[in-house]
Amino acid sequence: MTSPEFTSNRDNFCYRHPDRQSFALCQRCMRTICPECQTQAAVGVICPECMKADRNNRTPAQKKAARRWRGGGSLAIARSGKPVVTYALLAVTSLIGLLQLIPGLYGPITNTLLFNSIFLDPRLFEPWRLLTALFVHGNFIHLALNMLGLWMLGQTLEPMLGRARFLALYLISGLGGSVGVALIAPGTSTVGASGAIFGLMAALLIIGRHIGANVTGIMVILGINLVYGFFVSGIAWQAHVGGLAIGALVAFVLTRTRRREQRTWQIIWLSVITILLIVAGLVAGPLLLNA
Repeated sequence: MTSPEFTSNRDNFCYRHPDRQSFALCQRCMRTICPECQTQAAVGVICPECMKADRNNRTPAQKKAARRWRGGGSLAIARSGKPVVTYALLAVTSLIGLLQLIPGLYGPITNTLLFNSIFLDPRLFEPWRLLTALFVHGNFIHLALNMLGLWMLGQTLEPMLGRARFLALYLISGLGGSVGVALIAPGTSTVGASGAIFGLMAALLIIGRHIGANVTGIMVILGINLVYGFFVSGIAWQAHVGGLAIGALVAFVLTRTRRREQRTWQIIWLSVITILLIVAGLVAGPLLLNA
């Protein structure tokens, strides 16, 4: 419970939004700022007023260097817009989820799109299920929780990464979740975007650490959700572990290949991760299933 002493101390609240509690300080003026007012700096965060002053004082060479670091071009345009990839994923997944609720359609839709490592066997070869499983869910609550996570994380990550990188992160993490199920629990059927959502949480943690943000909150949420899956039946924790590991790996690559001249290496490394996941699923999945 907040004490009167805490409430009366205005240093515990954002100077631009006095009703919002915060513990983050602007690294320039040292005033308290809420998440909405925070802009990531080289170390820590800065407030809008200091950011404006910093931009006004930059030399032409510094402005050019900043554009190169952000990526410039189409990436800069993507970052300035709405998280359309997040909205598109929400729309497609929610539509399929709602169709599942129609009497008589749940079974056919789910059985057509779910993932099981038996579909990696050459006799029942349907490898696209590694990704289609992300778009079907077990029930409305399962769908709602995953879409809430996607909406919250996507609004932060997509503007930060750009649309193409965010989509790659989501799909590769989801692929990692399916491969995790194939390797750890062969023969288990799974549905849902949980692997991709855990990948997004891991990416937010890695990227946050890289830019010097306070990541305590996401660490707590990630830990609780991960542990919860181990103790509750009916949850494919293997997908959580797979998505978490791959999401962290993808985020590591993205943070180390941010500049324009590194884009080729970024594509190469993301392609290598994707190919290794597919090979692991196609080779090790059937072997473990038939062991």
